[in-house]
Amino acid sequence: MRAHDLAEPYQAVSADDDAVTAARLFVERRLPALLVLDADQRPYAIVPGSQLLRVVLPDYALEDTAQALALHDTELERIAEKLEGLTVAQWLPHRTLPTVVGPDTGIAQVAALMIRTHTPLVAAVESDGQETRTVGAITAARLMEHVLTQEQGGP
Repeated sequence: MRAHDLAEPYQAVSADDDAVTAARLFVERRLPALLVLDADQRPYAIVPGSQLLRVVLPDYALEDTAQALALHDTELERIAEKLEGLTVAQWLPHRTLPTVVGPDTGIAQVAALMIRTHTPLVAAVESDGQETRTVGAITAARLMEHVLTQEQGGP
């Protein structure tokens, strides 16, 4: 089994898209991570949902649990206000290289990449030597589903 066998279409956003719109897509689709593409449709970033929440908490609350306890829920509920006027690229906590695999990558390698990078999503890309394009994504749930199916003697 290879990456191209597990990769599925995945709703992506552009780095230049409106952050509020991207956040709503993330919520409505219940995505495990946000797949962000650049203008050429190549992976720009893959950000797990837990990291998207960084905009909600101030840095001091992340560093000190007692400070986080002092925050009121109403302060956290203003996420849309904090995202207003930002692009997706401006919203992202930091620029990291996206987790990307080629179509012939083995599933054990995909799983190892997810584990090492703490991400529930890997983009599958194809390249013809001149152009690289995103062909889909593999979620941790999809990978686990495949493993469980194989254990039960499924297809």
